Amino acid sequence: MQLSGVFLQLGEERLPHLLRGISIGKLRTFQLYERFKIRTHLPKVNTENLRKASPRFWKRLQEQDEEFATDLSQAILISHMDMITGVLNFLGIPNEEGFFAKETDAKQYLTEGWQARVYDKFKSDFQPDLLVFYINHLGYEMAGDETAYLPAA
Repeated sequence: MQLSGVFLQLGEERLPHLLRGISIGKLRTFQLYERFKIRTHLPKVNTENLRKASPRFWKRLQEQDEEFATDLSQAILISHMDMITGVLNFLGIPNEEGFFAKETDAKQYLTEGWQARVYDKFKSDFQPDLLVFYINHLGYEMAGDETAYLPAA
């Protein structure tokens, strides 16, 4: 599965919720604002433009634009480092404020049922669509998951 597949498996209805959580300040702090603006083809990155662009973004994800999917996921996740740090610490994955070395083999920490444990632990602390996205992103990046984790409704 490709990263665009993570978005696609989670469904179009989740994308606007994920876009709402993008922090322009965090994009600037991590020097991702200009790159994200160029990749999204937006004249200015703000909440209104992101909201309006959701259908176009979905189309690009359906076209499996992996560079776009990567930049979009970075923008979403960098805006929620507190959640990332909390999840990684909960799972016991060594990290420095949410970042871990590329050589880190997190697969050993992603034991049977880890997705449900993380979801149950953090669902009341973070927006559920964001948490589900991160669980699936982590599973994709670290464990090579092919299918999305979708918690029971």
